[in-house]
Amino acid sequence: MTRFWRAGFGLLLPLAALAGCTVPQTAAPVRGGMAPVPVPYTSVGLERVLGQDAAGLTKLFGTADADVREGSARKLQYQGRFCVLDAYLYPKDGGEPRVTYIDAREPDGSGIDRASCVAALVRRDGGR
Repeated sequence: MTRFWRAGFGLLLPLAALAGCTVPQTAAPVRGGMAPVPVPYTSVGLERVLGQDAAGLTKLFGTADADVREGSARKLQYQGRFCVLDAYLYPKDGGEPRVTYIDAREPDGSGIDRASCVAALVRRDGGR
């Protein structure tokens, strides 16, 4: 039985030594910094803007920095120090175009909360 143990031990010793020679697996590094955080889309805080016509937006934010028309649709863009707001106006039932959707971003293009942008733009010239 001693020979059996020596033979078994002789085979197991090299295998045990090789078991410690594994390379640890690590995650690949993330390039470009942190992943973007999705901005939730709710209408909370947008009550002053949604449903407004162009005149109402002018009273709230002042003159638009860009005014783009395509057919009966219109996009008014307001730029501030902290954000850019796009207000999309569409006519309903032949009426005057009104804001149905708002998009906001930081000047570098990254996402920002729309209500925060509205609040910042109202304050950019003291509101009207």
